[in-house]
Amino acid sequence: MTATNRNYRNMFAEDGTVLLHPDRPQAEYRPLRAIRNFQMLMKDKEDTAAVFRIFESLPSKDFIARIADLTLSERGTYLRQTELSLPEILDDHAALRRTPKGSLAHAYCDFMEAEGLTAAGLVAESERTGRPRFPDLVEWYFNRSRDTHDLFHVLTGYGRDALGEASVLLFTHGQSPSQGHLLIGYAGAANIKKMAKGTKAPVFGAVREAHRIGKGAPPLIAQPIRQLLERPLEDVRAELRIPKPQQYRECHRIWQAEGIDPHNLLARSNAPQELAAA
Repeated sequence: MTATNRNYRNMFAEDGTVLLHPDRPQAEYRPLRAIRNFQMLMKDKEDTAAVFRIFESLPSKDFIARIADLTLSERGTYLRQTELSLPEILDDHAALRRTPKGSLAHAYCDFMEAEGLTAAGLVAESERTGRPRFPDLVEWYFNRSRDTHDLFHVLTGYGRDALGEASVLLFTHGQSPSQGHLLIGYAGAANIKKMAKGTKAPVFGAVREAHRIGKGAPPLIAQPIRQLLERPLEDVRAELRIPKPQQYRECHRIWQAEGIDPHNLLARSNAPQELAAA
């Protein structure tokens, strides 16, 4: 255990929750494990658990410091008091539908219902990794990162097609850097370019645009999600500085003109389309 980690294990929130539980193992940089899981993902695009294992294998050097900055702040205390568990909020569509028409909540419900998704389903996928859980602030941060993934889709306008998932991951990297986002995002874009041979669609332009937008937007993980859900979607996008994804839309326009289905682009390749953030 490093001296830095020893210090983190002695930091507590106002309610007494430790930042880094004494039994939580130190994160290890395991690139070979990440590559093996990426290969598994390439073979089975539905293996979302492999995505979580990739992120676990490529921890950023400053991720504990970033967690401490939020969770030990006044804002972090407020968020934990009001939004301890996002899935309970996000899966209560009856309550979300009581917000005004045009709200982020309505857009989120429309997206999740159309795709047949639930926040609880993503939780179940993450638990397939077998990662032990600890009652610390790190756990809350990890969970919140996971649970905001589909909100990213709604706010950014990126779909669940292969390019949309790669774009969301690189948007997420702009918000919270991780080599896992870079590996899956850019490798996924390269595979899209390979499979759509001869296309004039600006695939790499689209994912680079997503990366820039993510960097320019305030971190969604630090926002009061319950409050954002009640507000008009376009107002939230404007406040968070999330413009329309022009290059992504251009890719879809060009593919349609070329007779390529953007939502079935990699049907023959078994490449990853379902890429969830961890």
